[in-house]
Amino acid sequence: MKGIVLDDAALLMTRSDNVATTLEDLDAGQTVEYEGDTITLTEAVSFGHKFALADIPEDETIRKYGEVIGQASQDIATGEWVHTHNCESRRGRGDLEGQNDD
Repeated sequence: MKGIVLDDAALLMTRSDNVATTLEDLDAGQTVEYEGDTITLTEAVSFGHKFALADIPEDETIRKYGEVIGQASQDIATGEWVHTHNCESRRGRGDLEGQNDD
């Protein structure tokens, strides 16, 4: 499997990503070790969904697969579920092409 598996619970595709993808349904309060830190999930995160590996300020880019996949539409705390309620997709958005791609 490509990427780095975190505690058999989540997959980090590249070290430049600021989110990890769950490999199973994870419960609120569950912990995942990442680079010597313990991340506590603030809410349940379903299989295949993402959670923040660090605080992500509003308007910050969201990286997965080593690429920008979205932009935080509000502040996102470490361990918080990252989805359409707090992340605006940038994939396939020709109107945003070249903007904020860090």
